Amino acid sequence: MTSTIAQRSRRRTRNGVSAAAPVARVATRRSDGSGRTFTIGSGVVLMVFAALWLIPSLWAIKTSLTSNATSAIGAGPILRDWRLTFGSYSALLRGGDIWDWYLASAFTSVVTVALTVLFASMAAYALSRLRFRGRRLVFWLMIGGIMIPPQVLIVPVFQELELVKLLNTYWAVILPQVPAVIAVFVFKQFFDGLPRDFEEAARIEGADFWTIYRLIVMPLSKPVIAAMSIVTFVGVWNNLILPLFVLSNPKLMTIPVGLATVQGSYGQRLSDIQASSILGALPLVILFLIFQRQIVEGVAGTGVKG
Repeated sequence: MTSTIAQRSRRRTRNGVSAAAPVARVATRRSDGSGRTFTIGSGVVLMVFAALWLIPSLWAIKTSLTSNATSAIGAGPILRDWRLTFGSYSALLRGGDIWDWYLASAFTSVVTVALTVLFASMAAYALSRLRFRGRRLVFWLMIGGIMIPPQVLIVPVFQELELVKLLNTYWAVILPQVPAVIAVFVFKQFFDGLPRDFEEAARIEGADFWTIYRLIVMPLSKPVIAAMSIVTFVGVWNNLILPLFVLSNPKLMTIPVGLATVQGSYGQRLSDIQASSILGALPLVILFLIFQRQIVEGVAGTGVKG
């Protein structure tokens, strides 16, 4: 009796395995097919978006390498004329003003990045680690500042800079851009996710608040520092409204303001306008090509933690 039951059990087990195996193979085939379909679809979407981005960029480069006489006629002659010329680039570079614009943009961007990272990280570390009355209110008031467009504040900022005699100086471009609320928010979220074991050990050894911030927290924050530095640099480099209002000296103009004057004076010289735009964006492209790994790692390491 026992042997009969055992044989039936083994038979059922074999039948179950033999019946389940085709189902598993079918499920695997379906999974492979859906995965292949998703991969192909994703590739097609990426190619479409790449084309949407590359075609205007290639068109701008082609226009900048075409003579002004040809580009003024229309899009057809630009596409048909392949007698490439660097006349627009040489005219801009010989003019001399663009080198002053590069210098002004580089100086204001680098100084703004350094001050923004310093003060934003200090404020964020205080909000993340210190416990004081009104801390949450201060944090939410700062977050509310994100919803205020900077264009709304341009007149008060101009009046304040005029009051302290900083108009038409580099500091008029730098100081208003240092208080970056989004940078404080990102730094705080990153600090909230850092383990506190190292800080507690350093505090036991007698380290004070500033020593822990300088020697422990900031070295651990390289990803968020890299991300915020790149974002701030690009934002300051491309800022047009603030320098346009506070600068009138052509020697102090930044790249966007200088390019606006070029476009206003050149009129229908489309090749010169495109060449100036490409020269203005070229440093950012070079910056990305050099620091692309740091940019990707920095953005990936600044995930918002609850």
